[in-house]
Amino acid sequence: MVNFVLIAVCIIAGMVFKATKSIHPDAHKGINTWILYLALPAVSFKYLPKLHWTSEMLFPIIATFLTSVFCFFFMMFYSRSKGYSRRSRSTLELVSGYSNTSFLGFPLVSAFYGESLLSIAVICDQTMFFSLSTLGIIAAIKGGSKSGKVSARLILKRLLTFPPLMGCIAALILSQFIDFTWAEPFFDKLAATVSPLALFSVGLQLKFNGWKKLIPQMSVSMLYKLILAPAVTLLLALLFGIKGNIARITIFESAMPAVLTSSIIAEQFRLNTKLANLTIGFSIVAGLFTSAFWYQIIKVLF
Repeated sequence: MVNFVLIAVCIIAGMVFKATKSIHPDAHKGINTWILYLALPAVSFKYLPKLHWTSEMLFPIIATFLTSVFCFFFMMFYSRSKGYSRRSRSTLELVSGYSNTSFLGFPLVSAFYGESLLSIAVICDQTMFFSLSTLGIIAAIKGGSKSGKVSARLILKRLLTFPPLMGCIAALILSQFIDFTWAEPFFDKLAATVSPLALFSVGLQLKFNGWKKLIPQMSVSMLYKLILAPAVTLLLALLFGIKGNIARITIFESAMPAVLTSSIIAEQFRLNTKLANLTIGFSIVAGLFTSAFWYQIIKVLF
């Protein structure tokens, strides 16, 4: 309930500031810059050095990555059948293939399963974050290109200069040589700004005019994110014989709504931000109900 109230307050605050014209029309760009260059890299430095990698943790990594890959093909066939542009297709890939595994996922995992299992949720979150920083950026680059075609060199350049990915790689490498325990309070404070600022940015960019025309795209996006993605993860768990808490948490995390960062990436690469923001808002509300549904399914099967 606390998270739901925070979500509503941050989004509404952004909408109010925008309506009263007491803030610059491009203020969200400055907020997004803070999130991309400081807050998101801090998330990597906060969690990655603490992870203890074991063979059992391969399933959350593989399953989280595959749900993003499956989304790519699902949205490709759907977009082609509807005749959507590459820009719209890339937007759908961004908001449908990546889960809100931390801001909503962590509190819900704690509520349903207990804080002791957050270590598994962190694996899902960091894998999702890495996938978004690579596969998501590739999709965004292609969607933002007028021709829809970009060179491998350009993709590599944008990937290697994408701040969150740089932070992720730096955290993995530097933590092997440097003990960042002394800096944890600093990373905690920076990382804590991601969700409220991202939601505020969403509120600043929300436009409800013409939303009815986007119902088909929003519906298919939420269908994949809230129903098909966790179903795919569940089938993978059954196929590989994964049981216990690893299966439960991985499936549950894949059932989380769209990740907020996808809106920031959509704006940065000039994709359909209206579709991205509306889908994120609706999926968060719907996700609070569908996550309870998946908890019951997981409880019966695992």
